[in-house]
Amino acid sequence: MELKEKLNILADSAKYDASCSSSGSMRKGEIGSAHISGICHSFSADGRCISLLKILLTNVCIFDCKYCLNRRSNNIKRAMFTPEEICTITLNFYKRNYIEGLFLSSGIIKSPDYTMEQIIKTVELLRYKYHFGGYIHAKAIPGANMYLLKKLGSLVDRMSANVELPTEDGLKLLAPDKSSDKVSKIMQYVKNSQNKNFVPAGQSTQMIIGASRETDLDIMQKAEDMYQNYKLKRVFYSAYIPVNQDKCLPSLITPPLKRENRLYETDWLLRYYGFKVSDLLDDDNPNLNILVDPKASWALKHLDEFPKEINKASYQDLLRVPGIGVKSAKRIIKSRQYFRLEFKDLKRMGVVLKRSKYFITCNGKFDLNKEFLKKEFIEANLVLGEKANSSSNIYQLELFHE
Repeated sequence: MELKEKLNILADSAKYDASCSSSGSMRKGEIGSAHISGICHSFSADGRCISLLKILLTNVCIFDCKYCLNRRSNNIKRAMFTPEEICTITLNFYKRNYIEGLFLSSGIIKSPDYTMEQIIKTVELLRYKYHFGGYIHAKAIPGANMYLLKKLGSLVDRMSANVELPTEDGLKLLAPDKSSDKVSKIMQYVKNSQNKNFVPAGQSTQMIIGASRETDLDIMQKAEDMYQNYKLKRVFYSAYIPVNQDKCLPSLITPPLKRENRLYETDWLLRYYGFKVSDLLDDDNPNLNILVDPKASWALKHLDEFPKEINKASYQDLLRVPGIGVKSAKRIIKSRQYFRLEFKDLKRMGVVLKRSKYFITCNGKFDLNKEFLKKEFIEANLVLGEKANSSSNIYQLELFHE
């Protein structure tokens, strides 16, 4: 098979793995960059658009996960790169300024150990033979020998082991060859061993959303647990794409993209806004509100805690106001040291007043008549605002999106 044909097959097969995120490391080498501001198909903090070659070593797989296009029972065209071929492609793409790094995953061929050995051989060639110092994110293969994990971790910037499904029951139903214990073992090892010479950019994982019956509460509790116990950089939520026919899979026509979006918003609240899963979801309300973003939904349930006075509220209180983000909250705290803020000042600071005006006062005054500050009125206007802002063509998040 021609190298170009292999590339077409194995790049296309890799598109369903979303768990590649920014670098965060400064590995040096004769060729390539691992800039700390990130390696992904996105914009970094300094304004650069940066990209990553994302491929599989092979789409041959001994596993038969029901949701996966590459499962062994599917009749699809198969291919496998040699380690040298991956080096050739990576270096040629880099020299043409197409990429800054490599994301390398793989189907399981022969055994987890054999697959890891091939990934390690590829990365060793890039590092030692071709002196490639660019960002490399490699997939750890659950079930492989820990010695191989240690070896791979000393060569790459970031590593990921995908949880795939948030519960053991879901795995048993849709991916019987996989075990959450094997993934947890990898995450624990990476957490305990991480330093500037071992997976310096940390680890990430991915969960498939909508292939099994877990609630949003199940999903976010799993994510919260992994953030706390394994210090993950990111958990990625990938809307289930119906690529296979199976009685155990849901009969979806389109991926649950809006649900995926709400889960990402919730994840952001956990990581940057001081929320806990228990603040947003519980057994009585185990799923997120599709019509309203999770912070606004929380605020509507806790109207007794509002309004927040902009000139007095703490940083953490400001973060709980819909329409106020991390940057705008910091600007508010800094600016009010010098003058008392009015509503006209907030818009210049990045506050989204069409959402926040229901939950704040400036100098004791609301931006609208108090008689309109009823839950039903606020919720209706927030829903209308969401609909006005959303495009008629909902699209899936870019796989390289940070």
